Amino acid sequence: MKSRRTLLIRTGHGSAGAAAVPGLPETPEVPVVEAPVAGVPVLEPAPVLESAPVPEPVRPVIPEPPAHPPAVPAPSHPETPSTTGTAPAFRPLFTDAPSLNWSGPGDSWTEAWAAQQTPAGGRLPSPPQLPAAPPAVGPGGAVDELPLTARDIELIRASLAVVEPVADRATAHFYALLFLQHPEVRSLFPAAMDVQRDRLFRALLSAARGAEDPAALRTRLSALGRGHRRYGTLTGHYAPVGECLVQALARYAGGRWDADTELAWRRAYRLISTLMIEAAEEAARTSPPWWQGEVVRHERRTRDVAVLTVRPDQAYPFRAGQYCSLETPWWPRVWRHYSFASAPRPDGLLTFHVKAVQAGWVSNALVHRAAPGDVLRLGAADGAMTVDHTAGADLLCLGGGTGIAPIRALVEEAAEYGAVGGRSVEVFYGARSAAELYELDALRDLAGRLPWLTVRPVLSGTGPAEGALTGELPEVVGRFGPWPGREAVLSGPPAMVRRGVAALLAAGLPAERIRHDLVGELAAG
Repeated sequence: MKSRRTLLIRTGHGSAGAAAVPGLPETPEVPVVEAPVAGVPVLEPAPVLESAPVPEPVRPVIPEPPAHPPAVPAPSHPETPSTTGTAPAFRPLFTDAPSLNWSGPGDSWTEAWAAQQTPAGGRLPSPPQLPAAPPAVGPGGAVDELPLTARDIELIRASLAVVEPVADRATAHFYALLFLQHPEVRSLFPAAMDVQRDRLFRALLSAARGAEDPAALRTRLSALGRGHRRYGTLTGHYAPVGECLVQALARYAGGRWDADTELAWRRAYRLISTLMIEAAEEAARTSPPWWQGEVVRHERRTRDVAVLTVRPDQAYPFRAGQYCSLETPWWPRVWRHYSFASAPRPDGLLTFHVKAVQAGWVSNALVHRAAPGDVLRLGAADGAMTVDHTAGADLLCLGGGTGIAPIRALVEEAAEYGAVGGRSVEVFYGARSAAELYELDALRDLAGRLPWLTVRPVLSGTGPAEGALTGELPEVVGRFGPWPGREAVLSGPPAMVRRGVAALLAAGLPAERIRHDLVGELAAG
């Protein structure tokens, strides 16, 4: 039997596969004993000697999910200096990592990645040569046009409407079939499958509802295909997954399932899997499935917020405004999304702001457990909240809580190019209390040196803060409107982002000029 460590190493080096299941999520890992599912054969126990007593069968018990994450062991490296007054010695694990994270001399992945990019407006001007933002729609492939008919979409949605009330049982049956018939894929999934089941069905609903827009569907599924290479899934896994999915749907769709419905679902799954596989194989030509990153600095800014500085083991291309997935060694196969808190820098280091949330396994581990010398895994950079610095449009930035991280990165990147065309950048930085405005001094320092940058702190709770506005961040920004000609970026808790978008729309800012990634929904935990 292979150890947990061996399995972790093996799953990290997957081929160009995308994800074991469309919409493969990042879920907490809690040991769960799953009960048998009706219709799935169970292996009979081996015969016992006549003289031996036959024990009563033990019915498996499914424990309730924990309300709080398990206790995390104390850091292996103290955060404070020792009693002698000197900090503990730290020796970097990666001594041969490249020094540049956007050009990476000698790094084949980065060279291929940079050669592939062709920005619409040409290369960004010096000083730094940044990679272009990922295209909104992936390159054309075998599925350039939607192969589903209106009748197919109607049948898929009708069957989903029947399955939705019993989605928990249907998806449990699907996973039971998959793991029984193909046990080799079990190690690709988190141990706890309850949240996994819910998200699978939501992914199917999203694909079914968006099937009439092939361009948008391609964009979403291509991102899934590229991002989920980190799970180590192989292209060959798609066929058995599709067969088990059809079997599970046939069992729970009742009278809505017939030959035409099955054919429609097979067409839909072929479309989904093809788009994801194409995107994964394209990404495999220019980037590894994941990077290793060593924590080289860990700073506690508040009781629940830490700033982590990470050094990747090889060149890591990204843009300010993007985010990546992180996996810790304490919760294998559980990934969370965090935005980059700095622009690409010459030493290749990456910075992340992490807030420990209630029952957040990964976030609590990163804030309360991680220390210099620990090694994380990083997925590829993703996200469309990037800025074209050649256009020179004025920027309006809303950052709530740790959502200030990508805003800080965008300001740094803008500073490297100067105020192109007289651009101005206005940042609204919101929190409940003054203590939570942990990045305010650094932003004010930047504003003191950059005449085109304005920083406005906003407090929604009690507590004094020098020069701070009071009220909810979206409403405060709305009061300062209208914002003609601005390009807006929003980052923070999902509820804040949604209210901020509504406020900007009400202030007259067109929807196409408002960008966000709602990373908070992905990063929570």
